[in-house]
Amino acid sequence: MSVRRVAALIGSPVEHSLSPVIHQAAFDAADVPWSYAAFDVAAGHADAALGAMRTLGLAGLSVTMPHKHDVAAAVDRLDAAAAALRSCNTVSWNGDELVGSSTDGAGLVASLAEDGIDVAGTKVAVIGAGGAARSVIDALGRAGAGSIRVVNRTPERAASACRLAAVAAVGDADDIARADVVVNASSVGMGVDPSSARPDDLPCDPALFDPGQVVVDLVYHPLLTAWLAEAERAGARAVDGLGMLIHQAALQQEIWLARRPDVRVMRRAAEEALAAR
Repeated sequence: MSVRRVAALIGSPVEHSLSPVIHQAAFDAADVPWSYAAFDVAAGHADAALGAMRTLGLAGLSVTMPHKHDVAAAVDRLDAAAAALRSCNTVSWNGDELVGSSTDGAGLVASLAEDGIDVAGTKVAVIGAGGAARSVIDALGRAGAGSIRVVNRTPERAASACRLAAVAAVGDADDIARADVVVNASSVGMGVDPSSARPDDLPCDPALFDPGQVVVDLVYHPLLTAWLAEAERAGARAVDGLGMLIHQAALQQEIWLARRPDVRVMRRAAEEALAAR
């Protein structure tokens, strides 16, 4: 009888996370003898969580807020993206070493690629300059985006995020209108019913949209945000945020298992979980 291995999510709060559903569905579909758990770990206890990983022999960790920066500082080494971001969402083993990786931004690039959207050479506008935006900017730069314009209410934070990619610069509303791809990497619109959304619930003025654009919202609750609905009305191609969540998890499993999981199974499990809420 094979011994089941355990991977887990650490963060706080974690009770509404889709990660357990997504990962377990992929493990089960591939008949991999792994289980996935979620542990609510209070801020400031990342070191203890990594110690538990070593002691218990956990096979891998997913990391969410508020631990991404602390875990990056505590692992034995980092991959290139995690080192640039000083943040990681994944911990894996390499011999006796714990390796921190960042798959968030790469998850977005992979999600777009699955939909036939190649970001290489494109003009991208990113709204926001927080953790999600930084991971996206880093990944877009690595994927060969032609230009990245970062639009944020605080120019200083935008300028800091721009240092992650040579082609990034602080942008404004005009850059949103000119972009091939527009990404909302802020939390604006999260949990807002599209039927009752107000202008303040939109990351930008939808009058800026162009029919030829790809408009991506990293928010996935609701799946069709008010902003994406406006993009569709303008004739733009709307891409929801669930794809990034699925693909960053798929990349985690690829690191842990050296095999690519079935992202269709993962998406179906996530959609069913969201519909049940």
